[in-house]
Amino acid sequence: MLARRLTPILNVSDLQQSFSWFEKLGWQKAWEWGTPPDFGGVCSGECEIFLCHGAQGSRGRSTLEQTFGPEGNDAADKGVWMSIWVDDVDAVNQRCLEQGLDVTWPPTDMPWNAREMHVRHPDGHVFRISRGIEESE
Repeated sequence: MLARRLTPILNVSDLQQSFSWFEKLGWQKAWEWGTPPDFGGVCSGECEIFLCHGAQGSRGRSTLEQTFGPEGNDAADKGVWMSIWVDDVDAVNQRCLEQGLDVTWPPTDMPWNAREMHVRHPDGHVFRISRGIEESE
C-alpha cells in the first residue's frame, strides 16, 4: 500500500463551536455537509481534519490541567491525539494563549529531539504542536 493522503476524523459535540475553536488555532473552515450540518472539515495549508458531530470515534475531556509532567496524565483524555509539525512552536503557543485556548503543556525541548507544546480541544482531542530541534538551528 502506498498512502496518498491521511485525513483524521474527530468526533465533536458541537460542529459550529469546533469550527470556531480551530479558527482560533489558525485553521480555516473548509466545508460543511448535511441539513443541519453534522460533518465538516478544517484546513491549514494542505492539511485537513474532518469533524463529525456525535459519531465516528470517541471524545472525552479530562479534568486534569496538564497532559504531561508530574501533574498530568497522557491517558486521561479520551479524544484523539495528533502531532502537528510547524515552523514556530512558540508563536503557536502565543496565539493559543491570546485566543484563550487550553494549553496543557508549554513549549518544551523534549528528549526525543523536538520542541513541543500541547493544546486541548474542548472535546478532549489533544494536539502536540512540534518542531524538530535540529530544524530550528
